Formats: sequence, C-alpha cells, structure tokens
Amino acid sequence: MLCPKFSKAQNPELWYKRPAVTWEEALPIGNGHIGAMIYGGTGREHIQFNEETLWTGEPRSYVRKEAARYLPQIRQHLEQGRQTEAEALAEAQFISDPKRQMSYQPFGDIFLTFPGHEEVLNYRRNLDLKNAVASVSYQINDVSYLRRVFASNPAKTIYYSIKASKKQALNFTIETNTLHSISQTSINKQEIMLHVKVKDGILEGTARIKIKTDGKVTRESDRLIIKNATVATLMLTAATNFISYDHIGQDPGAITATLLKNAPDFEKALLQHTADYQTLYNRFSIQLPKVAASALPTDERLRHFELAPNDPDLLALFVQYARYLLISSSRPGSQPATLQGIWNNSLQPPWDSKWTLNINTEMNYWPAELTNLAECHEPLFQMIAEFANTGKDVAQAYYQAPGWVVHHNTDLWRGAAPVNAAEHGIWPTGGAWLAMHLWERYLFSADLAFLQHTAYPLMKGAALFFESFLVKDPTTGWLISTPSNAPEHGGLVAGPTMDHQMIRSLFKACISAGEILKTDAEFISTLREMTNQIAPDQAGKYGQLQEWMVDQDDTTNNHRHISHLWGVYPGAEITPVSPQLFDAAQKSLLSRGDGGTGWSIAWKINLWARFLEGNRAYQLIRELLRPVSNINQKETAGVYPNLWSAHPPFQIDGNLGGAAGILELLIQSHAEEIHLLPALPSPLTDGKISGIKARSGFELSFSWEDNRVKDIIVFSVAGKECKIRYGNKTVKFPTKNGTKYYLNADLDLQMNP
Repeated sequence: MLCPKFSKAQNPELWYKRPAVTWEEALPIGNGHIGAMIYGGTGREHIQFNEETLWTGEPRSYVRKEAARYLPQIRQHLEQGRQTEAEALAEAQFISDPKRQMSYQPFGDIFLTFPGHEEVLNYRRNLDLKNAVASVSYQINDVSYLRRVFASNPAKTIYYSIKASKKQALNFTIETNTLHSISQTSINKQEIMLHVKVKDGILEGTARIKIKTDGKVTRESDRLIIKNATVATLMLTAATNFISYDHIGQDPGAITATLLKNAPDFEKALLQHTADYQTLYNRFSIQLPKVAASALPTDERLRHFELAPNDPDLLALFVQYARYLLISSSRPGSQPATLQGIWNNSLQPPWDSKWTLNINTEMNYWPAELTNLAECHEPLFQMIAEFANTGKDVAQAYYQAPGWVVHHNTDLWRGAAPVNAAEHGIWPTGGAWLAMHLWERYLFSADLAFLQHTAYPLMKGAALFFESFLVKDPTTGWLISTPSNAPEHGGLVAGPTMDHQMIRSLFKACISAGEILKTDAEFISTLREMTNQIAPDQAGKYGQLQEWMVDQDDTTNNHRHISHLWGVYPGAEITPVSPQLFDAAQKSLLSRGDGGTGWSIAWKINLWARFLEGNRAYQLIRELLRPVSNINQKETAGVYPNLWSAHPPFQIDGNLGGAAGILELLIQSHAEEIHLLPALPSPLTDGKISGIKARSGFELSFSWEDNRVKDIIVFSVAGKECKIRYGNKTVKFPTKNGTKYYLNADLDLQMNP
C-alpha cells in the first residue's frame, strides 16, 4: 500500500514561472537523433536544435604509422625514471596525427515572433518527464495560449504545437538562423529548408520546418508569416550526409523530405511518441516523500534545497530526469550520449562535446541497466564494435599487438589513437573499461545469446590486446601497464593502479564468460595465469590506496580524478572482504576531499555509497544539486536552472552518474548478493522503488517506512539463485525463470498476495 507521504499527484516535472534567458535555463527534448532546447519566450520564442551526426572532420584513422618503433624507448625512459624524456619523445612520435580530434556541431536556430505577446499573465513553462513533452502556457486578456513540444522517435521529427483558446487569435512569424558560415535557406509557402555545411570538414546537413495551420500562411523575404490561426504545428526534421564512421554520401535533403512526407499529424504523432517513450520510462519508478518545497518552481526549489535540504522528492526528480536525458540522447541506432548528451549550442563546444573515455562516457551509462533502460545502452555497444575495427589498426601500429585498443578520447570518426598530449592522452585502457559495460549487460540480463554473439567476442578482442601489451616490471616481477596515465593526473607513467584494476577485471570477466560458454580453454587458461601476475593494489605509507606503482601520493592533492578507486566503483574488486584495501581506498577518498566538478562529485557519491556511508554521500548530493548562481561564472559543480549538471560548463555525466549514486545508496548487487538499503541517508526515511534491476538477472520492487524495508518483490529473469541481504540478515532461495517472489521485512518468503 502506498505510504501517505507519497501523493498520487501530477507527473514529475521541471517547471518555471518565466521563460529561459540562457541556454542553461532552456528545456531539452530529444529522440536520440535530433535534439532541441526550448526557451519558452512569449514575444519571441527560441528553439536551438542539433542533429547527432553533424561534426567537423571526415573519415580518418589518426594513426601514426611508425609509432611502435618508439615504444621500447618510451618504456625504457619510464623504467629509468626519466618521465620528462619519455613525455617529450611520446609527444613527438606517439601522439596521433592530427593531434586533436573533431567537434560536435550545433545545427541551427528557429525563432518564432508573436506580436503583442510581450506582456502576459499566468505564465507557466514545464517539462513533463512521464510524457516527454515540454509545454508553455499563458494568457493575454481573455485568450489562453498553449504550446506543446516533443521529439518523436517513431517519426524522427520534432513537433511544436501552438493553440489559442479563441478562434483566429494566433499570429506569428517563423525564421531560421545558423552559426555556420556556409549555409543556404529556401522557403516555399508551407516549408523552410535550411542547408548547412561545416567549415572544417566534409559533412553537410539539411533541416526542414513544415507548418500546418488553419490560418493564412504567406512568405515575406526570409520568413513565413502566419495570420488569423487558431492552431499551428511546426514539424522539424534534420539529417546529414553521414552514413557511418568510415562512409559518407547519403542525401540529407531526400531523407528529410521523406520524413516529413511520412510524418503523421500532431495528435497521432503524440500518441505514437507517448507509447514509444513510456515503453522505456514506465519500467522504473522511484517515490520519495514530498514536502512543502516540492511544490515550488524548479529554480526556486533548488535555492530552497541549498538552505534547507529537506526535499527527498527532489532526489527522485533528479533520478527520473537523468533517465529522461538518457532516453532522449541515446536510442538504438543513434550515436551514444556525448559529454552534453545530444545538445550543443557552440561551434567550439567544451572539450569538443565528444566522448571522453577515461570516465565521462562510461559514467553516462551507469544508470542504464540499473534503471531498466537496457536499450539505451545499445549505442555504446555499437561504438565498441566499431572500435574493434579502428582500434585494431591502432593496436598494431602503436604496440604491434593483436586485438583492439582505444585511448582516452574519441569522436564521430571513432579515433582510437592517443590524442592531445602525452601527459594525459596516452591512456590505453579505454577498451578495458568499455568492454566491462558489455559484461555488466550480461550480469544484469543473464542473456546468453548477447554474451555469446556480442559481448564475449568484443571482450576477447580487448583482452587479446592486453595479453600482448602487459610487460614484466624488472623490480617487482609483476605485469604492468606501460606507458600510461592515471587520468588525468601525474603525467606519463608506468603501472597506474587504475589500469591494473580494469585489466584484471576484464581478464576475470573473460574467464567467467569462457567458462559459461565453454569456449577458448587455452586462452582462458592463459588469462587465468596472467591475472595472478598483474601488479596488485597496494596500501601506501599514509595508509592510502596507491595511485601508482611508486608510493608517491600527495594526501593534500584534491585532484578531481580519483581513478585508482575504480576498483571500488564502478569495479567490484575492492570490497569489505579485503578490509585493508577497503580502508586504504576510503582514506584516499577522504584525502581528495568533497570538492570537484559535477561528474567528480557524482563519482564520489557512488564511492561513499559503496563505503556504506549514506550521510556522507548525502552531503555530496547537496553539493551536486547546489544551484549555480551565475551561468557565466566558473563555479565548482552544482546544477543550472534546468537541472543540468555543471562541470562547469554543462556536462551530462553529472546528471547520469549522480542518479546512479542516489540509487547505489538504496540497492547494491556487485558483491554476489542483493543488498537492500545498504547506505540509507537519514533524510530518506521512507520510499518506494519499482522496476530496478539487479545483477544475476533480477528485477525488484520494494518500499521502506521509518527506515525499515517492507514489501519486497523479486522477479527472476534467468532462474538463478537469489541472495538478498538486509541489515544483519541474509536469505538465499532458488528461483524459476519468469517468476515473482514476495518477501517481508524479515526476508521471509511469502505466498503470492
């Protein structure tokens, strides 16, 4: 029965009493392929939009073909303590050609001008997360106006509907703009076509805006004028000539024309959009108690939470917003979510708005399996499959190794070589981390077909590279990773702890997969032998977990990267089963402090959850949700008025990683058991979760009141043994595939109620 503290009120939403002024106040919509930012202006509306494949550059490998010649000398420099010489040589001969990768680009802007709508009454702007619809409503005299906007995945079209409560009371103009210097606009009576070409590259795109209305439409210069309408709907499509990372040549004009021709009308499209979106969104729910502040507009609510953090439902909203953002920017067949999801408004975006593989891209997908959004994970798997091609060339050219490798950054062209600079760009374990996402999918789904046909072949390719890449350290005799970085800290080194944790975890995952699939016995035997020879985690002189082979950690250093704690989260090799290392890792986290960028704080929330320190994690949740007071100010972390996480500037990983961290306080399943409420913070005394996934193929729903769990439902996907822990009690029971099991607060199995 639903706790009375959870009202059956309106859908979770972000809402405001005024239009957006800046991009970070606008509301995002997307369908994985195109995205838009809706400002909600009354006299002048601004719609800034993107198409996922509009990037600079062209198909290229980035490979420096003679790089492997210099690998032994770089390793020798590092072995002999000559880091400066190693970095200089690597900078000259080992970094990719060109050194920088390409940039994600904005597409264009649409402006709607509404004469006489500058002063309005009862203004309300919102984003309904359950239906994925953004709305604006207001009143002028006796006429009410309603705008509804959504990005349809089935139609691959953005719909923008405007309706007046009085006949023929709607008058406005439509015009477009773009930041691209090479562009062309053409207009006919019902349609505007915007064609752009990126300055630095060969990609070009076409966007079409079609107007359907009961009013009169005329053309005037470079805009359309709509008069005496009651209702009008704009339909936006966009495409580029991109086909794949190694092939371009499709006709974006023909694609967008076909999309508009086949696009249904607004009401039918809305029904299709809702059904498609809710198939994903409705699988999972989280309810936390509402308080008086829950009713405030979102920007006011954030300011209230900073002063009085008694708003549990804000955390539930943040989790569901993260799921909304992932659904909007990562769909089967689309590109994976970039540093900014699918949204970007700059020709020179922060960090090129691409994929950073030494934390940020992976963090984007931390909540995917957990919150029942497995399909949204698929674009990342497709990217990994493409790395098996581009990374194969890099493995051979740089390391004379089999398999595939990818370093710390990539772009639309699937660059896999080390880029930018030696002190942070030569980090060869991106493939190991990405491959673990394939293993995590198997752990959550227990899908043998996926393991056999998709996950294991790619995991094996990554492991083959490391089988060749690892070398014996002459001092210790351990196998180590060299050259590499401890992202993005300490320069070029031999043997960073993070590498060894990830490679060891990859080898163990391949061993388990090989045993499950009964394949590659000789290869698995080799990995088993090598796993025991990889340099182990070590506690240093301060009792800290060492970040490097050498005990040189500076406990006063508050660097935002905490790479050597990967083995705690998202890895699972450092747990309370190894108390010395577990304590050492916690000491390292303490020394790094509670500050940092948005994604750094999100990672720390997950780590404190794994350390079972719920109240410490909650302190960081408050910091993650701190309102950024000045959009242009370089503040540390917090969220913008539209709830986007501030690096600063905006990076979506803080949203997605932070959501995963909130849930990690409520359920954990990494240690071969399902642990309920492992680190419940004091403010979250009551709650209810439905449809959350756990490893070994389980889906759970449970509630808690007054800090005590109750009403546990376990659905078995794969028929494996279920082990659940709550407090000091643990229960094990066999399950059948497709069967629900009911437990009470004492973990006693109950009959089907």
